[in-house]
Amino acid sequence: MTETGKRIAIIGAGMAGLACAARLGRAGRPVELFDKGRGAGGRMSTRRLDTPLGQAGFDHGAQYFTARGASFLSQVERWAADGVVAPWPAAGSDAWVGTPGMNAPVRALAADQAVSWGHPVEAVSSDGGGWRLDGPHGRSDRFDIVVAALPAEQAASLLAGHDPVLAATAAASRTEPCWTVMAAFDQRLPIAPDSLRDQGPLGWAARNSSKPGRGALEAWVLQASPDWSRRHLEDAADTVCGALFEALQQSAGGALPSPIALSAHRWRFARSAVGADGCLWSPKTGLGCCGDWLTGPRVEGAWDSGVALAEQLLADTV
Repeated sequence: MTETGKRIAIIGAGMAGLACAARLGRAGRPVELFDKGRGAGGRMSTRRLDTPLGQAGFDHGAQYFTARGASFLSQVERWAADGVVAPWPAAGSDAWVGTPGMNAPVRALAADQAVSWGHPVEAVSSDGGGWRLDGPHGRSDRFDIVVAALPAEQAASLLAGHDPVLAATAAASRTEPCWTVMAAFDQRLPIAPDSLRDQGPLGWAARNSSKPGRGALEAWVLQASPDWSRRHLEDAADTVCGALFEALQQSAGGALPSPIALSAHRWRFARSAVGADGCLWSPKTGLGCCGDWLTGPRVEGAWDSGVALAEQLLADTV
């Protein structure tokens, strides 16, 4: 049994890690989070590009999310009341987006937490008195519990040598990559729907500027299918931009205006596999995992996994 007040470190301040921290925080447990990113977002990040007409915003990771379970739906309703999220009918009757960017819910969760941004963790080590986190910033103080709220492949690497069971479970899960192209235009494109699915190399294309709270500048997010992304994972960014823009033109049925800003981002770990564990926790080693790879590839899955792990930790606390 863990003791109340033991120090908990969560590596990864995305939806899963923050949901875990929020639940533990409500129970009065001290939590510190560490994330390699410069700010809140992770795979719910928002990117901005400079154009001759001003900045254009792009949700270049998760495009929207749904809420079906009672716990997450209750949270989404609170976010909606605070203006943090809003419906986006273009993606479906139950689709929600963060406002003014997809990272808004993560930012809201992070605001109440102790997060060290720009703090990558490259390894964990045990000295018999607890766990320490190692990285470019040096070695941390001791923690009694370490949670890997990371993609499966990264969690497996971090835990290898410390907890073979957890590491093997993570290593058995595979995350699909995704190439994403962001394109801004000086006029509205002659494409009637605000979102397209499964158009050749494109798994998804969306008029990002149609989402509530976005700017008026025409902005599109083009995401390659998992298969195309896997086959072209090491292509140059310019090559990917050209291929996905050509796919959008083919979907539109003719030539489109040239973008006034164009950029590509490669997500090596984008869409997780469908898991059934919910979360992983070893009282013996004091190590745990949470993330959508333990539930399913949805934002709600990440939330559910983080909350489930927090409940496990609380149940193991005297």
